Amino acid sequence: MSHDTIDAQLLDLMLRAGSRWVLWLLLLLSLAAVAVMIERIWFFLQERPPRDRLAAAVRAMRDGSASTALAKLSGARSMEAAVVRACLQHAADGANAVEDHKAAAIETERMRYERRLAFLGTLGNNAPFVGLFGTVLGIIRAFHDLAGSSMQGTQAVMSGIAEALVATGVGLLVALPAVAMYNVLIRHVETATAGAEAMSREVIAYLKTPVPAAGKEPA
Repeated sequence: MSHDTIDAQLLDLMLRAGSRWVLWLLLLLSLAAVAVMIERIWFFLQERPPRDRLAAAVRAMRDGSASTALAKLSGARSMEAAVVRACLQHAADGANAVEDHKAAAIETERMRYERRLAFLGTLGNNAPFVGLFGTVLGIIRAFHDLAGSSMQGTQAVMSGIAEALVATGVGLLVALPAVAMYNVLIRHVETATAGAEAMSREVIAYLKTPVPAAGKEPA
């Protein structure tokens, strides 16, 4: 098969495809992005850290009752609560073991928090290119029509080029909210991770503190 035949077939395929399907694809992607945004926003609203319960658990732990501290966090949602619970559940295993359980809990919670965020990041990075692809298809069709049209048909061809450029605009319109929301949610994940790290460090520091012998006052 010659190069001319391949080029002709590719041109025919692009002319048949047009750019309208790209607009429909971008519309579907934008609807999916909105659904992910709503779901993640609702998730993070439900995962707000219970500051009062965390503070009560820390006070109970300082009073020497890890079981009471664990009970105060029973059923509490948020990354901070989950990581502190993991630390308290294994407090009897020693500080070194607790550090390993803390790291595992943080990674598990981080994956839960970052669920579906990769879709927003990918869409934000690639939606403009999808729109640009639609524009290229539209311009190819417009110039093909221009080659076989008279001077009177030039205005219609220019209208086709303008219509093709809409795909790039739609791609940017889809990408901007996706990128903005992705950055906001990733920042929220980082904040939650830092909070969980800080709370777990406090638990580990308590576990590393030597318990004074009975009948002796701490130095």
